[in-house]
Amino acid sequence: MNEPGPDHPITITPNPHRIRVMLGGFIVAETTQALTLQEATLPPVHYIPRQDVHMDLLDPTNHRSHCPYKGDASYFTVNGGGLVRENAAWSYENPAPSVAAIRDHVAFYPEKVDAIEEFRD
Repeated sequence: MNEPGPDHPITITPNPHRIRVMLGGFIVAETTQALTLQEATLPPVHYIPRQDVHMDLLDPTNHRSHCPYKGDASYFTVNGGGLVRENAAWSYENPAPSVAAIRDHVAFYPEKVDAIEEFRD
C-alpha cells in the first residue's frame, strides 16, 4: 500500500455543514458528521457515516476497485423514487491505516445521484 505524501497528498477533515444526497426526490443520506477527503488534485469527496445513510436504499454489487492509497472499495446500487443507479456509491470496508477515518462511511458519485448538497447554515 502506498502512503500519501508530498507527491500524492490526502487529507481528511470533519465537515461541519449539513450534507444531503438526493435521488428521485428521496433523501438517500443526510448528515452533519461527514468527512471530506481531498486527494491530490481530485475533487473533494464527502464520506457519510453509515448511520446517516438510508442503507435500505443501497444494494451491494459485485463491483470492486483498488486504490493504492486507500485500499479496496466495494460498491452499491442506489435506489430512490423509482430510479436505480448502479455502482453509484462506494465504501472502504478495511481502508489503509492512513485513511482509517473513512471506515464505516459511504461516498456517492455526484454524476450518478440527483444532488449532493452542502448546506452552509
